[in-house]
Amino acid sequence: MPHSLVLNLIPESPIYPDFLTGRHLHALFLNLVSFVDKSLGDYLHTSKADKAFTLSPLQIQRQHKQSQHILQISHQKPIPAGTTCWWRISLLDDTLFSKLTPLWLNLNPNRPWHLGSANLHITSIEGTPQSIQPWANACSYTQLYEKASDSDCTLNFTIATPVSFRQGGYDNVLPVKESVFNSLLSRWNKYSDREISGIPIESIYASAFDINTEVISNYESKFIGCVGNISYRILGDVETLAIKQINTLANFALYAGLGRKTTMGMGMVRRV
Repeated sequence: MPHSLVLNLIPESPIYPDFLTGRHLHALFLNLVSFVDKSLGDYLHTSKADKAFTLSPLQIQRQHKQSQHILQISHQKPIPAGTTCWWRISLLDDTLFSKLTPLWLNLNPNRPWHLGSANLHITSIEGTPQSIQPWANACSYTQLYEKASDSDCTLNFTIATPVSFRQGGYDNVLPVKESVFNSLLSRWNKYSDREISGIPIESIYASAFDINTEVISNYESKFIGCVGNISYRILGDVETLAIKQINTLANFALYAGLGRKTTMGMGMVRRV
């Protein structure tokens, strides 16, 4: 079952922008894993395969709903000590979640974790939806499928961090339907216990969008992606089973993300 966990953190010293890149947050996650299972941490570090987790950039807590907002990808100034922050980790299979259970159950807010030169304290972990935190959730693959509508033909997404798709050795930043839904379908079939053999992508049409390109210059290398809002419609004579499967994938986007570099903060997407 996939989990979307939000870790609430407070730094005891400033976090400088150079340590807020995807590479450093990826290293922080591997340190969390290695703390409870060093062999698993080493495996995730060396594996080149599609990995069963995604990460967000580090966010400063806002006192309002953030579901419609593009997340902050880079920081120009240090995050001051004592600032309430949050960080989303999604886990796509039970094996990874269960191996990390000792970390969740034995959370010690006094134990510091290191992000660059800063010490961070994890104060709490959210795993269910909150009024001002829509990125926390958990649902089994069976529930995701069973709860998906077989009649809703409108699919609205917020792309919260830059999305880019690899095609033929090059990057494509445009969220065309083939890239979006094939990405979701591939990850669904890799991690779920209920295979979806195929969906009628030819019946899905982009119906509205408010998107723009975002260039991340302080990434390991320059990263260009798409952020914003996009809507698709299922049109034509489409069987209810296919509509249900497409809705399942749309709901799964919260956990799976889209495209490249999802383990380093890119491709965060949720249905709205």
